Amino acid sequence: MAVTSLSQAFMYDVFINFRGLDTRQGFTGHLRKALDDSGIHVFVDDEGIQSGKKITPELKKAIEKSRIAITVFSTNYASSSFCLDELALILDCSKRNGLLVLPVFYKVPPCHVRHQQGNYAEALARLEKRLLEERRHRSMENWKMALNEVADHAGFSFEDGKEYEHELIEKIVERVFSFINNGEEKLHVADYPVGLGSQVPEIRKLLDVGCDDGAHMIGIHGMGGVGKSTLARAVYNLITDKFEGSCFLQNVREESNKHGLKHIHSIILSEVLGMKKINLASEQQGISIIKNRLKRKKVLLVLDDVDQHKQLQGIAGSPDWFGPGSIVIITTRDKQLLASHEVKTTHEVKELNKEDALKLLKFKAFRMEDVDPTYTEVLNQVVTYASGIPLTLEVIGSNLFGKSVQEWESAIKQYKRIPSNQILEMLKVSFDSLGEEEKSVFLDIVCCFKGYKLSEIEEKLRALYDNCMKYHIGVLVEKSLIKINHDERVTFHDLIEDIGKRIDRQQSPREPGKRRRLWLQEDIIQVLRDNSGTSEIKIICLYFPISDIQVVEWDGNAFTNMKSLKILIVRNGIFSQHISYLPESLKVLEWRAQVSF
Repeated sequence: MAVTSLSQAFMYDVFINFRGLDTRQGFTGHLRKALDDSGIHVFVDDEGIQSGKKITPELKKAIEKSRIAITVFSTNYASSSFCLDELALILDCSKRNGLLVLPVFYKVPPCHVRHQQGNYAEALARLEKRLLEERRHRSMENWKMALNEVADHAGFSFEDGKEYEHELIEKIVERVFSFINNGEEKLHVADYPVGLGSQVPEIRKLLDVGCDDGAHMIGIHGMGGVGKSTLARAVYNLITDKFEGSCFLQNVREESNKHGLKHIHSIILSEVLGMKKINLASEQQGISIIKNRLKRKKVLLVLDDVDQHKQLQGIAGSPDWFGPGSIVIITTRDKQLLASHEVKTTHEVKELNKEDALKLLKFKAFRMEDVDPTYTEVLNQVVTYASGIPLTLEVIGSNLFGKSVQEWESAIKQYKRIPSNQILEMLKVSFDSLGEEEKSVFLDIVCCFKGYKLSEIEEKLRALYDNCMKYHIGVLVEKSLIKINHDERVTFHDLIEDIGKRIDRQQSPREPGKRRRLWLQEDIIQVLRDNSGTSEIKIICLYFPISDIQVVEWDGNAFTNMKSLKILIVRNGIFSQHISYLPESLKVLEWRAQVSF
């Protein structure tokens, strides 16, 4: 069988690091032949290169130009300072170049390597004595760190009496061949990834908090379009080579709705186990196979865009479904979903800062960073409007690619009035997932109470929902549709406000008197002037800017037909007449307006 051609950046498929006196004529020799027979290009550091005390430029290049490094830890491995120097270089290349490291613990317990025990402790003690005589202290520190670190990489163990050597060699060759033949292609992160530099290290820190009993589950949450999936792909690419099997399951919400969990189980088993065709009779069978086949494997599983608890229960119901050291990463808009699944380690994806937002916008709109200075003002306007949401920047930038400054200015006005459909559809997914009362509370807050303190909103909305609104508000926070800032004020992204107000106006686009809530100045003035209000209206919030106080010509009996009105808030206006009538249904009244005489 032939291996697909490699990129010219690589000289070798595999570099083998081993103690020659221990395994050259035995295990390593047989492994090399099996790899060669599979068409895998192997570099073995021969005795001529190892005869010196230092790694030669030729050997260094061989390591750097290999895709995989197999390190064979035998009984006397730690006696060789040359092997240890090679190991330190291999791990450095792994960090810098993505070199895949496959440790083989050959008749040596992994804990002896990790913690330098047994023969490894004795050998290092002898080496340390020699280093003291040569006044070389740094090498010992590097070697111990390398031995400890390499034990974290997914590898293979061999003990006499447990299996035949040829069986272990077959497993190693299969793993290497699968990696090379499939290319272990990295997932596409983004056309122009920005803002990941600070967040990826944060996720890496969370990954270090492992779980010895099973999978370590990590949640990545945030509003739609903020870049959760992008971050998850970047992390997946960075760590996937450290697992025996991996699967990035995209669009869990959509896939489960369309095809069911049985289809998702098939994908996971196929990706992780390398099985081409899996036919499952039921979801229950899929769960059973996952639990039985993966509980001894160290796997990486990413569940992208989860929106229901039953999805998590049916895909990764418990950490003990997977082997020790496994990691399950879940991305979702719903933070509460993570809590309900007892996912304690979470990361909220933040919006891009102004600098990164501007970089992304320039890339999408101009495919370059250096842009004609005449665009500076319109670019800054878009960045301000988009408020750091990558999706918004990408959509607007793409739509305005190649456009003139005048066309940008015109488009910005349109976006501010009616956002792009692509953006709306993304944000509307979160809204559609709400219950009916939650949708209503969301629209009430978005249309009428932006910037209010949480306690004020709760007090006012109690008139409509009693104490249930506390729960509804909690749901909205968990789904990243609204936020509570440091001084307890309710805030939300401008695009969230846009989608909410657009949805609300669709209730009765031509006759505002038939809507549940009135918040747009022109609509309220029209209803009060024409006396066209109906019993559908429950909330009226009229805010005149202090700098633009208007006189409202109206009939003081305009509230007569609003039999269900519960909340009436008017600030800063001047009305032509006093209020002659208020409905008995009214629970909240805030009237801070003047009357002209």
